[in-house]
Order: sequence, then C-alpha cells, then structure tokens
Amino acid sequence: METENKRILLVEDDPNFGIVLKDYLAMNDFDVTLAKNGMEGFEKFKREPFDVCILDVMMPYKDGFTLAKEIREKNEHIPIIFLTAKTMKEDVLKGYKAGADDYLNKPFDSEVLLMKLRAILQRKSSGNLADSKQHEFEFGGFHLNSKLRFLRFKGEEPIKLSPKENELLRLLALHQNDLMPRELALTKIWRDDNYFTSRSMDVYIAKLRKYLKKDESVEILNIHGEGFRLVVRSDSEKA
Repeated sequence: METENKRILLVEDDPNFGIVLKDYLAMNDFDVTLAKNGMEGFEKFKREPFDVCILDVMMPYKDGFTLAKEIREKNEHIPIIFLTAKTMKEDVLKGYKAGADDYLNKPFDSEVLLMKLRAILQRKSSGNLADSKQHEFEFGGFHLNSKLRFLRFKGEEPIKLSPKENELLRLLALHQNDLMPRELALTKIWRDDNYFTSRSMDVYIAKLRKYLKKDESVEILNIHGEGFRLVVRSDSEKA
C-alpha cells in the first residue's frame, strides 16, 4: 500500500528517540508531526487531520492512555499504536481498553513498526471502501445490482443472489483486480472472524465462481493467507 502523504501524529517525550523515529518514518514516505508530551499532542490532534497516531505511554503532564481516550472522543476510528517500555499484561490490556489498535514494547524493530502501520492503514482503507454506497457494478459480461441482489449476464434473465452471496460479490467488485482481505469480508458480512465463518465464506466463494463461469474473462482468485481477487481480464490478456 502507498504510504506517501499519510499523516502520523507521533507523541514521544524522549526528544532523541522521537527525532530518530520521525526521520525514519519520513524516509518511508510518511508525513510526521512530532509532539513532546500528551498535552501538546492533543492540541496538535485538534488542529490538524491525521491518518494514524503513535503514542508513547509514559509521558509527563498527560500519559498515552489518557491521550488515547481523548483522541477517541474526537475520532473513534483513527488507528492508535502505543509505544511503551512496560510489558506487564495489565498495562497491555489497559492500552487496548484505551483504544489501541496495536502495541509495541521498547526497544522494538523499526521495520516491525513500519509493517504494522502499513497493515493498519490497509485495513482502514479497505474498510472505508466497503462502506461505499455504490450498488451497481459492471465486470466482464456481468451487471450486479446489489440493492436488488440481481446478477445479470448479458441479455439473460438475472439471478437473484442470497444476501451473503450479494454482499460478498459486492465487496469483490469494490476491490476489482485488487485484494479483498479475507478478514474484511468476515467482519463486514459474518460479523466474526473464526474457523467456522471462514469455512462458510469459502462455500459462498465456490457458489459465486459457478455463477461467473459464464464469462471466461472473470475469475475469483484465492490469494493464499490474504484473501481473494475478482480479476477481470481484457481481450488482449485472454489472448
């Protein structure tokens, strides 16, 4: 996923570590605003839009847990990552209760932080796309009207999809030629991500593949361990 221009609020009271981390993230195409304590961090958060917050836990004036709660009152969806030297289970749980999306213990590998940031932003981007109001799609010879749950192939009579077939195909169509994360479909459609719902989704994927067999340019690919892709090939690609 592209990280260029993604804005990070980094709140860290150790000036040396804060500057090093800010520079590292900037080298990886993030736009980083650094605050030296929780009070300053919250003032910056109120004034500017951010895509993700990275908060140190132990800070003067206002700790990271308190800051996270205040941020959540302003924006309940923005991802928050905690950085801390505290490794007690109670502190980790407290962090998640305060609204953390992830937690890193100091010292940590900066590449791990980078991977976590990209994964969180990818999930957020996919979730925003899934909340789109679009309900009509064209792919290959198919037309999907997800409001009516109709899937039509060229001039044929439309197929009436089941609610889950419809929602799953809509998510795939929204991500056409791109990855639709497995966990996104499980949480959006099944409201749960476990072994049994995952197997259920595989059954629905198989049903959709049968419907789409009428057009050889359209295919649902399984991306191992990641999710699925609704691939629509052009005439040149088919040749």
